[in-house]
Amino acid sequence: MVIQSLELADFRNYETLGMEFSEGTNILYGDNAQGKTNILESLYMISTTRSHRGVRDRDLIRFGQEEGHIRVVLIKKGIDYQIDMHLRKNRSKGIAINGQRIRKASELIGLLHIVFFSPEDLSIVKEGPGERRHFMDVELCQLDATYLYNLNNYNKIVDQRNKLLKDILQYPEMKDTLEVWDAQLVSYGTKIIRRRSEFISSLNEIVGDIHEKLSGGRERLVISYEPNVSEEEFADKLKRSRDRDCYLKSTGTGPHRDDFSFISHDIDLRRFGSQGQQRTCALSLKLAEIELVTRLIGEKPVLMLDDVLSELDTSRQNYLLDTIGGIQTFITCTGLDEFVNHRFTIDSLYRVEAGRVLQTNSDTPNS
Repeated sequence: MVIQSLELADFRNYETLGMEFSEGTNILYGDNAQGKTNILESLYMISTTRSHRGVRDRDLIRFGQEEGHIRVVLIKKGIDYQIDMHLRKNRSKGIAINGQRIRKASELIGLLHIVFFSPEDLSIVKEGPGERRHFMDVELCQLDATYLYNLNNYNKIVDQRNKLLKDILQYPEMKDTLEVWDAQLVSYGTKIIRRRSEFISSLNEIVGDIHEKLSGGRERLVISYEPNVSEEEFADKLKRSRDRDCYLKSTGTGPHRDDFSFISHDIDLRRFGSQGQQRTCALSLKLAEIELVTRLIGEKPVLMLDDVLSELDTSRQNYLLDTIGGIQTFITCTGLDEFVNHRFTIDSLYRVEAGRVLQTNSDTPNS
């Protein structure tokens, strides 16, 4: 899987931009707040239909403009794809694949597989369960269209049920209608629990060896899925907790409350791991993600490292750079110091400055 080119119009701080990429390592360097991450963000949008920063579409459009555009050309399993995304301030986005408009943004997910690693991802281990669920959901939605369908429906039902719980305070007779929503919640929720369990099991087949190498043989990592409720008990627990849910006006049972832990030598690294252990764990998780995607789709995903090398010590930097051969990679950084004294091939080098990009290894302007 290779991204060949990118065109932007009125996206973030870019009035216009056209770039062609190498199949190997593409490095974008320059001072902070110049637009490096914005380029990765546009590619992430094409992969997931959403910004990795969690912002609204309207906030991605260049200041003072009403519309923004992203165009990406990629090759997947020998087939060329052109993806066009049209962002509009007051309407939902429009998306076309090879000139054919798609009805739902979700139809795009799974075409371009991206593994995105940023300094924020180093907090997956130590932050709250929402961060870990987000990691699971982003990857599973790219890999499994059925999971995406079940998750979208489950989330809609949770929202509807929560709205009903708020209305019951004023209209107690509506409590009887919870039965209908609960049946749907269990139907979709059990499928989510089952798929997440399979996902964590697959990760465990890979992550242990990676973590052992990263830690110099000192640690072996096991990821443990912690469902809020089991498939078998979901319906009964949901029913038993109705009074409590009505009091709190929120659904307290289900996979939207799931978590997973990172265990090494019987220590839960979320709570008791050192900062170094937690960072090693996060890096192991991302490298395992690359391998898992490769096994499941039959080719390597695209890797994006957004200013993450500066957050890692030399040994972790070296391991990461040694590992990513043979995969199209995009790296953002403020300088090139991380690559000094390392036998690392840089295929394309771009300097980013104030919304302009210069391909410095060929002196070819791309703006």
